Amino acid sequence: MTIHIGHWIGGASVPGSTDRTSPVHNPATGEITGLVNLASVQEVDHAVRSASKAATQWSRAPQSRRAAVLFSFRELLQGRSADLAAIVTAEHGKVLSDAAGEVARGLENVEFATSVPQLMKGGFSEQVSTGVDVFSIRQPLGVVAGVTPFNFPVMVPLWMCANAIACGNAFVLKPSEKDPSAALFLAQLWKDAGLPDGIFTVLQGDKVAVDALLAHPEIAALSFVGSTPIAKYIYETGTAAGKRIQALGGAKNHMIVLPDADVNMAADAAISAGYGAAGERCMAISVVVAVGDIADRLVDAVAERIPRLTIGNGAAASTDMGPLITGEHRDRVASYIEAGAVAGAKVVVDGRQADVPQEGFFLGATLLDSVSPEMSVYRDEIFGPVLSVVRCETFDEAIALINANQFANGAAIFTRDGGAARRFQTEVEVGMVGINVPIPVPVAYYSFGGWKASLFGDSHMYGPEGINFYTRGKVVTSRWPDPATSKIDLGFPQTR
Repeated sequence: MTIHIGHWIGGASVPGSTDRTSPVHNPATGEITGLVNLASVQEVDHAVRSASKAATQWSRAPQSRRAAVLFSFRELLQGRSADLAAIVTAEHGKVLSDAAGEVARGLENVEFATSVPQLMKGGFSEQVSTGVDVFSIRQPLGVVAGVTPFNFPVMVPLWMCANAIACGNAFVLKPSEKDPSAALFLAQLWKDAGLPDGIFTVLQGDKVAVDALLAHPEIAALSFVGSTPIAKYIYETGTAAGKRIQALGGAKNHMIVLPDADVNMAADAAISAGYGAAGERCMAISVVVAVGDIADRLVDAVAERIPRLTIGNGAAASTDMGPLITGEHRDRVASYIEAGAVAGAKVVVDGRQADVPQEGFFLGATLLDSVSPEMSVYRDEIFGPVLSVVRCETFDEAIALINANQFANGAAIFTRDGGAARRFQTEVEVGMVGINVPIPVPVAYYSFGGWKASLFGDSHMYGPEGINFYTRGKVVTSRWPDPATSKIDLGFPQTR
């Protein structure tokens, strides 16, 4: 019997009303495990209007009540994290430890949002003029939406919805149709936590649903994480419709390794950051920049570690790397290996020849050496387990290489030299920097986002910038009659 995966509207599971569906696979076996309903324009309109009705009351709820719901949700999420991780592994394919880590990083954002009474405090200036006070407040937008990618079906929605809901908004989530079930699990947890019906909505869908959200007059803001072409489209379409948009795009994250670095430490970091989650991370390291005479030693160290990776079903405890999300994506990633070889890169380890399960969407870890900037394996976001090594003679050349790239999500440096590290953090033109840390994803009380083609809009995700994104500032200037001079009857004796 085929499982049909529907929507969550008005605090309840709702089946799709059309026959438009998309298959959901277990990437480790290749089998279809369900059919997800794809929302029509009419379904989007119904869901948004339901959310809009609920948003009015929620925006007026005391901050203490909102915080209490967030605390309850946090406890439920922590208690059910293993169940949620299993759902992620079954539909995405990443290993259970990665899935559990994703839930944990999402939980951090919920914990941050529980402090909303503190986060939304305004300022107050007394007696700016005679009898005049000025103060600032922040208010929710109304109904906001999030369009999230397949690679983090729990963490990225929590980046968005925790702050949005804490600030008093209703939130409409359009998850990836490739792994839709985690969103419905979150919806049930929100309901169990006491969130009023209609404040958290899940709309399964494809481009039809996204375009309907971008056009809907009652959607005030939309957050997006995905590829750069789609991020650009989301930003241009949404802002043209008068909406507030934050759209995070693609990446080509570099990791500089200086000659003084610990080779083993750097190689371990390259393995985990390059091949973890099969390279399907927007913060994955995809380019190792080897400076000077460390290059040969570093390439050898990475190459000798690759055969130790166990590639298989992510549900198995012994697995280090699972499958890619679909067969089509696997084949696309594999095509870059051939393109790199034809362009002159040295294929040190060929993932196409790895011993991987025949069923499912598997590809082995690949290492390419002597990659140059004009090659497609360097220019494009591959989003798979392909690690390229670019050799540079000097530190200056390495920094210039990164700064010339169109993507500017994150970059890392491995070195023992504090001066070099400080120079790197100052001069490198990216949004997130790691020093001996390969994947510098900020903790929840900072904000996440890149520069250049990795970000459209001026707002980063979650943290303080997330609070600002989901609220509007208002400044109130007030004057009250002075009881000593006013002729208004205040109901009590007036004295000087």
